[in-house]
Amino acid sequence: MIKFLENKLFRYLFFFLFLNSSILPVKSSSDLAAWAIKNNGVLELRTKSNTKLKAYFQKANQISGDRFWVDFPGELKNPRTIKGNGPIKEIRLGKPNKGKTRLVIEFKEEIYLKPLTWRLVGLDQNRWRIKLFDPKYPFKKIGEGLVVKRKVNQNLIRTKKSDYSYLKLPDVKQNKFLVVIDPGHGGPDPGAIGIGGIRETDVVLEVSKIVKNLLSEKGVNVRLTRINEVDLGLPPRVSFANNTDADIFVSIHANASRGKRRDINGLETFYYRGWRGRLLAKKIQKQILRVSPGSPDRGVKQGRFYVIKNTRMPAVLVEIGFLTGRLDARRLEKTTHRKRLAYAIAKGILEYLYKIG
Repeated sequence: MIKFLENKLFRYLFFFLFLNSSILPVKSSSDLAAWAIKNNGVLELRTKSNTKLKAYFQKANQISGDRFWVDFPGELKNPRTIKGNGPIKEIRLGKPNKGKTRLVIEFKEEIYLKPLTWRLVGLDQNRWRIKLFDPKYPFKKIGEGLVVKRKVNQNLIRTKKSDYSYLKLPDVKQNKFLVVIDPGHGGPDPGAIGIGGIRETDVVLEVSKIVKNLLSEKGVNVRLTRINEVDLGLPPRVSFANNTDADIFVSIHANASRGKRRDINGLETFYYRGWRGRLLAKKIQKQILRVSPGSPDRGVKQGRFYVIKNTRMPAVLVEIGFLTGRLDARRLEKTTHRKRLAYAIAKGILEYLYKIG
C-alpha cells in the first residue's frame, strides 16, 4: 500500500463518473458531501472547509484490482456499492471504522494506472481534483446515471474469429518474408529473476509464441529458435537464423537492474549496425512504449550482443521491461500485458516489412 496524499480539502465533494452534469451528493454527518468523475478521468472532490483528507493507492492482488481510496472525517449513514463500467470495476462508499467515511474506486484487472504521476490539485477554497486515468475505453450508461454513452471504436471490439482480430496490424505481402524470433535464455538458464520469482525465460517464451501467431496470421513465415524450455547457447541461435536466410532476427528479453532496485523500470531496443537494423529497432520501440504507458523510454541503442552482432540479416534485441522494477514486474506477470507487448512487437515488425517492401 502506498500512502501518497495527506492534505486539507474543502467543504463539498463532487464525483462525476464520465458525466460532467451528474452530481452524487452524500447525505450524512461525514465531511464528504458529493462525488464525481468527469469523462476525462478526473476525480473532483468537495468537502467541508478545512477537512483533513488522506488518500491511498494499493496495487492489484489475487482478490481485487488496483484500488484508490480517500478517507474523510465523519460517519457515512448509508454505505453503498455502485457497479462501475469502462476501467472501473466498482465504487464503494462506506465507514471503515467509527467516525470515518471511505470512498473506494476499484479498477478492473486489465487497467494499468500511473499512481506515481498522480497529483491532488486545489482549484479553490472548496474544490480539489486528481486525474486517475486516460479515457481510452468505450463506455455505456450504467446505474444512477454514472456513465454516458460514447461512440464505440469498432477497431477495439474483439470477435470470435481470432483472439487478436481486434488489433489493427499492417498488411504485408503474403509468404514473402521469413522472420526468426528468438526467446532469450531457456532450460537451466532462466535469465533474470524478478519480483515474486517471475522468470525471464517464461515471460519471453510466451510473448514470442504470441508474436509468431500474430505474424503468421498476416502471412509472414516465422521460426522460433526455441519452443520450450531447452538449453540453447548463443551460437546455435545465430546459426539457425543465418542458415534459414531470414529477412530479420528479433531476440526478446526482459531486464533486471543491479541490486534489484524496484525504482528502475523501462523499455529499450538494441541493434548492431546499419540503417535497416536501426529502423527495425525504432519501429518496435515505438510500439512497445504505446502499450506500456508510464514505463520509461530507455531508447533505441547500438549494442554488441552476440546474437545481433553475428547474424547476417537486420537484427534487434528487445528488452520488454525490468522484472526487478515495481511497475514493469507487476505488468509482466500478467498474460494480458504480455499479449499487448506481443502485439506491439508484431506491429513494429510488420511496419518495418511494409516499409522495405
